[in-house]
Amino acid sequence: MMFTPRLELFDMAELRYAHAINRALAECMEEDSTVFVFGEDVADAGGPFGVTRGLASRFGEDRIRDTPISEATMANAAVGAALTGLRPVLEIMFMDFMTLTMDAVVNQAAKARYMFGGQTSVPMVVRTPHGGGINAGPQHSQCLEAWFAHIPGLKVLCPSNPADAYGLLKSAITDPDPVIFVENKALYAMKGEVPEEAASIEIGKALQVRKGEDLSIVTYGATVHTVKRAAEILADSGIEADVLDLRSIQPWDESAVLASLRKTHRLLIVHEAVEAFGVGAEIAARMGDIGFDELDAPISRLGAPFVPVPFAPSLEQQYQPGADDIVAAARNLCA
Repeated sequence: MMFTPRLELFDMAELRYAHAINRALAECMEEDSTVFVFGEDVADAGGPFGVTRGLASRFGEDRIRDTPISEATMANAAVGAALTGLRPVLEIMFMDFMTLTMDAVVNQAAKARYMFGGQTSVPMVVRTPHGGGINAGPQHSQCLEAWFAHIPGLKVLCPSNPADAYGLLKSAITDPDPVIFVENKALYAMKGEVPEEAASIEIGKALQVRKGEDLSIVTYGATVHTVKRAAEILADSGIEADVLDLRSIQPWDESAVLASLRKTHRLLIVHEAVEAFGVGAEIAARMGDIGFDELDAPISRLGAPFVPVPFAPSLEQQYQPGADDIVAAARNLCA
């Protein structure tokens, strides 16, 4: 899945998801000389999905740097650079390879502010694609965001559309603390409106993408679009879903989810990641605590089964929660 972002489209309102990320990176680098990008093949090749293509010729090899295939080294270098006054944006080619960065990200970046009594911060961003949809197999398709949302000191973002990818990345780069910026690889070619004067988006605020009164569906990333298709099917049978796109997984918008639950009294949480011990489990537990009196039915979760991601296209399609699965879960809640 290689494509070349057409940088001349930046003066138009409609951008691909990949172009929106490219634009945000370019603008942040223009605005702040301490921002730099590095990772495997991010310079001339523009990364495996072409997201950073064109930036090397624009900003030079000092600020767009190719690295060896050594994720642990790259992540430790990012921590050191952030601690000494720079704002690194590290690209990890696939989220599966975040396993090799865990010491630097989890034990160092996430804890530095706390361990130094607030005297220092680690303003670094790790960009990484997750998810299936391109039949990349079990070692290149995992959704591991729940791992990082579990770590105090880390922020975790997962935008579902070009405008949010642009606005949230700008906020992530200017944030004083480490941010894991998750991009679903199936979205890179998606087009959407990104105004020329688009602003940064506040971290931790969900987006209501559809209004409804019968049940609340909370989701994020590429699954937002599957949920929207399911909501249209449900509407045809008289069930109106209130759909929330979390956008930010850590911190997550607890008040927005609770407000939706108070309106609909039913809650379904959907994500592409494995259902067991996932983001949906945390939301369900919290809403069970603070929203119990609002519930007219048990909270329901829908995610991938507890098996590795299949390689075969037919199996991967069954593995990912589809619109029909969401419709069935919603109808069961509303029965």
